[in-house]
Amino acid sequence: MAKEKKTAITIDEKEYFYEDLTQEQQTIVNHISDLQRKIQSSEFNLQQLSFGKDAFVKALKETLVDE
Repeated sequence: MAKEKKTAITIDEKEYFYEDLTQEQQTIVNHISDLQRKIQSSEFNLQQLSFGKDAFVKALKETLVDE
């Protein structure tokens, strides 16, 4: 019989195995993981938006200098 590999998660420096959690706990862990991905994606999008805004401000300043 093949040994199952369990997914370890660490909370407050204590290790738990996802597969040993209750269904409710697994759902909460899934929400946390999804929110972490969304936060990272939002931060990435914010960087792009800020860079784009800065580029347009720079472009506007350059056109105003030429007047």
